Order: sequence, then C-alpha cells, then structure tokens
Amino acid sequence: MQSITYTRADTPEAALAAFSNAGEGARYIAGGTTLYDLMKLAIETPLHLIDVSDLNSLDVIETEGDTLRIGAMTRMADVAAHPLIQSDYPVLAESLWKAASQQLRNMATVGGNLLQRTRCIYFRNGAGGISPCNKREPGSGCAAIGGLDRGQALLGASSACTAVFPGDWPVALLALGASVEVEGSNGRRTVPVAEFYRLPGETPHIEFSITPGEIVTAINVPKRPARNSTYHKVRDRESYAFALVSAAVVLEMQGNTVLQARVALGGVASIPWRATEAETELVGHPLTRTRALAAGRAAFANARPGQHNAFKLTLGPEVIADALMIAAKRIA
Repeated sequence: MQSITYTRADTPEAALAAFSNAGEGARYIAGGTTLYDLMKLAIETPLHLIDVSDLNSLDVIETEGDTLRIGAMTRMADVAAHPLIQSDYPVLAESLWKAASQQLRNMATVGGNLLQRTRCIYFRNGAGGISPCNKREPGSGCAAIGGLDRGQALLGASSACTAVFPGDWPVALLALGASVEVEGSNGRRTVPVAEFYRLPGETPHIEFSITPGEIVTAINVPKRPARNSTYHKVRDRESYAFALVSAAVVLEMQGNTVLQARVALGGVASIPWRATEAETELVGHPLTRTRALAAGRAAFANARPGQHNAFKLTLGPEVIADALMIAAKRIA
C-alpha cells in the first residue's frame, strides 16, 4: 500500500507553499469527486494531498460590476441555485443541474469541475497495461482508434488520442466567453476558457494550460445578454450520465432575427468546442427550425467519425437545433 501525506491549507498562499514544499507527486484536492476516482483506478497516484476545501475566500459569488465572478471553491449546487444565475444566465444553471447527481453537485466545486479528465473507457479501465492509452501513458498508443469508439471525439481528435472531454459546465462557460483565474508561484493570471484546454495533438497527456502548482481561484464571466440561453444535453439515460451530444447556446435577438449567437458543444470533441460555423449560419437571419438545422449541420461539417459514433452526425444537428429554439423562446 502506498503511503500518502496530507496537508490542509486555509489560504491560496498556504496552498502554494505546501505544494512547493511537497515536491513531485503533490496534488490539490477540494471536493475530491474526480481525484478519488482516479486514485482508485491507479491512474492518479499522488504522494501528497493538499486539501484546499477550506479556502473560504474562494467560496463566493460576486455579482457587482461588469463581470460575474465565481470563486473556485463554490459548490456546483450553490452556483446552480443562485437567483441571479438562474434568471440571467440559465445556460450556466442548466449545465450544472444536468451534471452528475445531486450528491456529487453538493460536494464538487466549480473549480475542480473544470479539471475533470476524460471518461474514455481505455483511459479509465486500462491501468496496468490492459490497453494502451497515450493520455495515461505517453507513447503507448491509443486503443480507441480502431476499437470501441462510440463515445470518442468527432472533432479535435488526433492520431494520438480520440478521447472526448466529459464536462458540461465548461461548455456553458465557453459559450459565454468566460475566463479562468489561476494563481501560482509567479503570481495571478487569467486564461480564457477557449485557451484553458489543449487539443491532444501528439501530447494528449498535457490537457490544461496551467503549470504544476498553479491553483484555480475563480471563474470570471463577462456580463452579456444571456437570458435567451440554454444548455441542452442528450444522453443515454435522463440523469447521472455524460453527454452523447450537448449544446450551450446564447442568443441576442431582435424580434425573430438573430443579432448575435454563441454556440458551444460537449460530448463530441476532445475539448469544449466552439461551433463558429453554426454561429455564422445564424447571425442576421430569422430563426426558423430550418435555419437552426442548417446551423447544426454546419457545426459538424468537419467532423471525422469513427466506426461506431457516426450517429452523432445526425443527432448533433438536432440537438443544436433544439437548443436554439429553446433559447429563442425565452423572454429576454
């Protein structure tokens, strides 16, 4: 049995110092709903755990000014239930309500949720050399290519990895143009959600644009008209399941005409995916079901399906179209 040391930090500065002192093999832990799973699968094998769940200064939702600032240690359920987020940013509330189970939402933090890793069966179930996975063991290969690929990516994949990004909340944040605030030994910096996640390329094990030791402190969402928004998620079962296809949609309308559209996708790509081709199809046009489906098809024009996931080429445009019609009908 591998021994693990454990430290609790009550400030970001204390957490950073503890990480520096612990050396190689240190990991931060907050809600633990992802890390504990990976430890049980022997994918993550930390030597030192630094508990940051007591960073109360990061357990806040600030609504003043031109930015909605959500502390990284705020629980998913608390963000989803916030009255302003429910009324003005339904895409955010819905992306959280449709994620995981109520028990997990009560435990998991929104900062930790950003850092969850793929649910690819070869990544999750292949520890110990059962199947090769470049994300788990760089250079070992990708068993999903030519294997069971129903849940693999159609967009953003590479010859080294086809794993799908599993999250809901980051997809909604991407649609709103949000950014992630991180703090490290070199100070504080802000990373747009659009740059926070890295395409797999030849280095699929490098998933995030943060360096070892940096800690997520907040999510900043620019205030923009977002009442005409939704997070629409289709899955194998109604609850506690990851997306087959999901769409986060934010519209600015004048009557029935789309003035601005922001569309992001989940369940189909290696990272949260901005569907700019769909947005181009929408802006300046009346929103009809026909137009919405055309936008959905445009989003998948460059998709590269495998053996078992081509059904998403049909399902995906329908999900986008449904999301657009739901968002458009909401009273801004």
